[in-house]
Amino acid sequence: MTILVTGGAGYIGSHTCVELLNAGYEIIVVDNLMNSKLETVNRISELAGKSFPFYQVDLLNEQGLETVFIENEIDTVLHFAGLKAVGESVRVPLKYYHNNLTGTINLLNTMKKYDVTRLVFSSSATVYGMPEKVPISEDFPLNALNPYGRTKLMMEQILTDLQQADQNWSIALLRYFNPIGAHESGMIGEDPNGVPNNLMPFITQVAVGKLPELQVFGNDYPTTDGTGVRDYIHVVDLARGHVKALEKVAASTGVESFNLGTGKGYSVLEMVTAFEKESGIPIPYKMVEPRAGDAAICFADPTKAQKELNWSAEKNLREMCEDSWRWQSKNPNGYEQNLIQTVPGDPHLPTSGDFSNAKKE
Repeated sequence: MTILVTGGAGYIGSHTCVELLNAGYEIIVVDNLMNSKLETVNRISELAGKSFPFYQVDLLNEQGLETVFIENEIDTVLHFAGLKAVGESVRVPLKYYHNNLTGTINLLNTMKKYDVTRLVFSSSATVYGMPEKVPISEDFPLNALNPYGRTKLMMEQILTDLQQADQNWSIALLRYFNPIGAHESGMIGEDPNGVPNNLMPFITQVAVGKLPELQVFGNDYPTTDGTGVRDYIHVVDLARGHVKALEKVAASTGVESFNLGTGKGYSVLEMVTAFEKESGIPIPYKMVEPRAGDAAICFADPTKAQKELNWSAEKNLREMCEDSWRWQSKNPNGYEQNLIQTVPGDPHLPTSGDFSNAKKE
């Protein structure tokens, strides 16, 4: 079975590619490299000991996307590609609506044209907005509070409408909670552009000396220490959830949503303490004003995924912190510190990894 992975050079996509290759699947990776690095593709191949086609294609480029389908026999699509920064989405909402919605619609039209009707979609717990209680189950009201979250919610609705109109489609909507950690090798991990939007890469960049201190948004929430509580899940557990969802859509039709989380919440300061214990490095922090729209407590009820996907998170908080620090300490500047040798005349083709089919459309 051949799987097209959009956004496969990104943080979650890259870890999922490794798990797919290790599980025996053939993959094709499409990524525009806007928020990722080509070096990631080399490292996926090295970790799995397998090569695969890579296309530098933006989903807004319909012709380039169609080339991928013409040149490959695709069975299923795992769709990660999209802009994902909440704060940026508030500042430039049209950019997010255009990129995330139009790119997805282009992908769906191309899939339909080539009779590919199985899809695993990267959604988000942001579709729940401000939950009235926890844990959050899939039947909770959906009320995204920012443009990024609303693009995810709109795409879920588009996919639901599509499946209702054509019941040959089989779609899994995976609502992530807070992915952290990295591959245990330290070869791939989270490498955000600019100042990190998420807690763990902010902590690790403070630890490695790239940032002076952690900013903690709010300290008067109704929690044990006043800081916000979230459900942190190891990115490898999340990646394995995609493999299980792939098995689900291959064996059935319909559209189903699944929470991928641990079912347990940790506060910001608990995360800081846990990281300090594993790394041995103190993390200075300062309290700042809470962000509008941030819930006090947010964690998943993962029961449905456990029952229907036969999946549950296995890695604990110690492993999440350990692997995050191993990645950052081995790669203090992320992927950028590693110069990529290129094929003469084409700066987009890596020489390692045997990417004979790598293309830029």
